[in-house]
Amino acid sequence: MAIVTVPAQGRRITDAAEITSFLADHGIEFDRWPLEDRVDPAAPPEAILAAYAPEIDKLKARGGFVTADVVDIRPETPNLEVMLAKFAKEHTHTEDEIRFILVGSGVFHINPVASPVFAIEVHAGDLISVPMGTRHWFDLCKERRIRAIRLFQDMSGWTPHYAEEGVHTAYEPLCLGPAYVAGSARS
Repeated sequence: MAIVTVPAQGRRITDAAEITSFLADHGIEFDRWPLEDRVDPAAPPEAILAAYAPEIDKLKARGGFVTADVVDIRPETPNLEVMLAKFAKEHTHTEDEIRFILVGSGVFHINPVASPVFAIEVHAGDLISVPMGTRHWFDLCKERRIRAIRLFQDMSGWTPHYAEEGVHTAYEPLCLGPAYVAGSARS
């Protein structure tokens, strides 16, 4: 389950309804999709996309998306550091960034125009849609593992457009994980 952190306010949100409401106030869609009994998260991409076809089709119809794929990032992924460096700088896209997390975790930092930066730690079962034009960046959590369904209107629309301010340099990944939600900090 996702965790939202607002460092400047010392605020941490772990309740699903409160997370959904907070993110909606910032134009970010958050949902939970079923994992159990749907498909093995290690299945080939075609099997994953077929298992989630009803949900993917709804998102395609609603948002004009034309394609979906499965990204699988592991610690042994070739050129991992180069790839992660692209995500970890503040940027925007010319289309919505939709991710459904199948395995692993990561942190989307969001830099709204009129409120403080906040972080959304996503885990298996979480669906997030960051609207086009939203200033954000992404880091993997400590395990450096994530597998997710991605949707695209146009692959070129996902090209990052980097911000010059460099706000991202002042923030570290805030992966707290399920242990925090249960009441104890993760080491």
